[in-house]
Amino acid sequence: MTKRMGIAEALREAIAEEMERDERVFCIGEDIAVPGGWGGAFTVTLGLENKFPDRMINTPIAELGFFGVACGAAMMGMRPIADVQYGDFLLLAADQIINNIAKMRYMSGGQLTMPLVMRAPLGATGRGSQHAQSLERYFTGVPGIKVVAVSNAYDAKGILKAAVRDDNPVMIFEHKLLYGSKGARAESGAVDATSDIPEADYIVPLDKAAVRREGTDVTILGWLLMLHHSLHAAERLAAEGVAAEVIDVRSLSPLDYETIGASVRKTGRVVIVEEGPKTGGVSAEIAAGIMEHCGESLRCPVVRVASADVPVPFTPVLENAYRPDAERIVAAARNLMQF
Repeated sequence: MTKRMGIAEALREAIAEEMERDERVFCIGEDIAVPGGWGGAFTVTLGLENKFPDRMINTPIAELGFFGVACGAAMMGMRPIADVQYGDFLLLAADQIINNIAKMRYMSGGQLTMPLVMRAPLGATGRGSQHAQSLERYFTGVPGIKVVAVSNAYDAKGILKAAVRDDNPVMIFEHKLLYGSKGARAESGAVDATSDIPEADYIVPLDKAAVRREGTDVTILGWLLMLHHSLHAAERLAAEGVAAEVIDVRSLSPLDYETIGASVRKTGRVVIVEEGPKTGGVSAEIAAGIMEHCGESLRCPVVRVASADVPVPFTPVLENAYRPDAERIVAAARNLMQF
């Protein structure tokens, strides 16, 4: 038996099920449990305060503070889920995340665990430069944190459940245009990321990429919103006789070079699509890893399709010009087909 859900609903159900399964699980963040509120910035925790009144903790606007609380609770055996309203605000908690949460298990010689989940929405959605950044690059380079990005509701539920059960800190990135939220938090330009969700319990591995479309001519790698643009680009390329294989990178740290490498060895051509700026991005790390793991299979250099190296614009026209789309992905893949 399955039911159709969006990402926000799937995350909400995963949180509820994990709280029912394990009394050590609790949520902490800003406005996540306000009676009559939205359930956090994007409705993920809507109504959970009614079912778990003692385990849904609203905090002041103080990310450094409540991430410190979550860190201490995890050290003492609890399993917190820390929620930031916008991914940009992770930078306000960076000292706790990078110097304590990521390092405590290592510094204690394994005597302490850090079963802490950190959830953060990303992406340009008309909110300006301080509420629209793609910050994956800043955390994939921090040893001790697992970093994942969810592109559909099935993965969102399974990954969150796997993260809650993991004894290491896990950062889950979600995209604002993929939540599928309704009502007051419906997003203009939202993309359908719904899935059939089984009623039975399941988890999705935190270290595996997923092949979303098979092909033999070119490999397109993407995550979050860019995964959906990549799939649309693959449809357009198919009409031109180009068979693109589309991989949802999904696990940003560690990267799954087994799945990525198998595709690269088959196609010999690679396009990596990233919403964040090109310089110093996750796509650069993936490109370097491809060279190290399977560079001998490349017919031509890896191509990156990313945003410009400028702050995210506010106006819709500039924002759309800033962010990669299917047209730019198609153009990049076409250029590679000459090799």
